[in-house]
Amino acid sequence: MIQGGVLGFRRPALIAVVAVLALGLSACSDKGGTGTGKDGSQPGAGDIAGLPVTHFESGLKPDAPKPDLQVRNEDGSEDDTLAIAAIADAQTYWSEVMPRDFGQQYEPLKSLLSYSARSDTEETECGSVKGLVNAFYCPPDDSVAWDRGVLLPMLRERFGKMASAVVLAHELGHAVQYRLGEKANIKKNTPSIVKEQQADCFAGGYFRWVAEDKSKFYRVSTSEGLNQVMASLFLIRDQAGTSATKQGAHGTAFDRTYAFQVGFEKGPKECAAMNEENIKARITERPFDKGDKGKGDSKLDAQIIGILKKSLDDAFKGAGVPGPEITEDGNGSCPGGVSTPPASYCASNNTVSIDMAKLRELAQPVDQQAEWESGHSEGKGDFAAFSEIASRYAMGIQKGVGASIDNANAGLRTACLVGAWAKASSVPGATLRLSAGDLDEAISDLLSPESLVSADVNGKRVENGFERIEALRKGYLESSSVCSTQYG
Repeated sequence: MIQGGVLGFRRPALIAVVAVLALGLSACSDKGGTGTGKDGSQPGAGDIAGLPVTHFESGLKPDAPKPDLQVRNEDGSEDDTLAIAAIADAQTYWSEVMPRDFGQQYEPLKSLLSYSARSDTEETECGSVKGLVNAFYCPPDDSVAWDRGVLLPMLRERFGKMASAVVLAHELGHAVQYRLGEKANIKKNTPSIVKEQQADCFAGGYFRWVAEDKSKFYRVSTSEGLNQVMASLFLIRDQAGTSATKQGAHGTAFDRTYAFQVGFEKGPKECAAMNEENIKARITERPFDKGDKGKGDSKLDAQIIGILKKSLDDAFKGAGVPGPEITEDGNGSCPGGVSTPPASYCASNNTVSIDMAKLRELAQPVDQQAEWESGHSEGKGDFAAFSEIASRYAMGIQKGVGASIDNANAGLRTACLVGAWAKASSVPGATLRLSAGDLDEAISDLLSPESLVSADVNGKRVENGFERIEALRKGYLESSSVCSTQYG
């Protein structure tokens, strides 16, 4: 049986939550700068988990050595070169880390297999690879195999050369689990979701090591390079509505990026501490509710905008300031003020102006099959549109309490507050309820170059995807109080 292929299931959500969200906002000074990046975006409000924000081309180092590894069926292609280097590199990482953190030596993999899902029929102890678009670890023969014909070229072409590295680092994470056994809470009956979360987390630990320039093979920038990784993990998420208890479940994009970031920020010991109990307490992957006939997607109209407004008013009433009205003026602009269509916060009259037509386009259901085939889905889902509106509403709340709204900290604080509102929208029985897949729709929007979710009032967003996702995640998992303490 294949253990932990990098891909689980495929996915394309909001049901009409009202809960009290006690805002922890205060009028604080900002720690971040106000300069803009080359694309008009703002740099992060600090660093990336203690590392500086860096910009350079990520991938194999020009002087990278040739890996001393035997690989069955390799063809010398660019994708094989990247994959083999990633395996050699990650094994070096674990040779250093495993004795230090777990008191045992790392034993190298027994075999490696490269194949093309288009044509090859190679056999492993886990079965044939015929037509298998995946990468996987096979326990019976202690091997890692990868598809150089479809999967790795597609990821490289869309996201860059670090996409292959995260896939192979994930698979090596499964091999590490088998070596650690109970030291990593791994037993025969350990649920798939635990193994997959750990493997993503172990991959994050490896990438931290690369980002610290300890690798002989790879270099990764903490801006564009990590953006490639975040985008790759988003694509290989499970289908919305998948149950976390299902055999083979890997997690939503929210879950997978969370695990990777934990490994990057805290290291492999924290990954090994993941178990069924603590993962169950925070995992977001779940089936659609029985009454969710639209599979999480609502029609964007005046009625649902009214429900959204009530949800936001109730969620942010703890701030003690008037929430903005949401108005439709045709193009989502602010006459005489700053416009950031399709939604703008108009400070002069404390309103959020929206372009309903453009937001409807954004709110079209996600087509995950189209994402795989062409790299594009017509829409990002209704929660992407709701998050854009919520981000501009949060601007009004922040202005009301005297917080800054025109720099990088304001953008990250906004993403954090959108996450906190999303958490308030996950309470059963409430008016506007988060549906399966909604958080992934928010992440999809966060990763797009025109997203407002992590943007300041002028529409300038923090350019690092790692920070943007982290801010949303902190708000969702740690409540709104962290939005002020973390982002000023």
